[in-house]
Amino acid sequence: MRILSLVILLIVLLLGLSFAVLNSGSIVVNYYFGEQEIPLSVALVLALVMGSLLGVLASLSVIFRQRARISSLNRIVSMTEKEVVNLRSLPIKDDH
Repeated sequence: MRILSLVILLIVLLLGLSFAVLNSGSIVVNYYFGEQEIPLSVALVLALVMGSLLGVLASLSVIFRQRARISSLNRIVSMTEKEVVNLRSLPIKDDH
């Protein structure tokens, strides 16, 4: 699995490098307090990175909620298993 991840990372890096070479033209980025000329590939990569970070931040609440639910369910399972062990240790009463 690690080798597959490494191969995918290498492919993405090579595609990114070729993308940067193909889009080497400059653009002017206007900020609220000024402007700056940067390569198009850098602007696109920055937009991709910022979008990825915002996506991760947006999903963190869902991830934390799921982890809390998993913890709660694990506690319930643990208590239930203890109860089953206790019930199994009780002697069986025969009404005959």
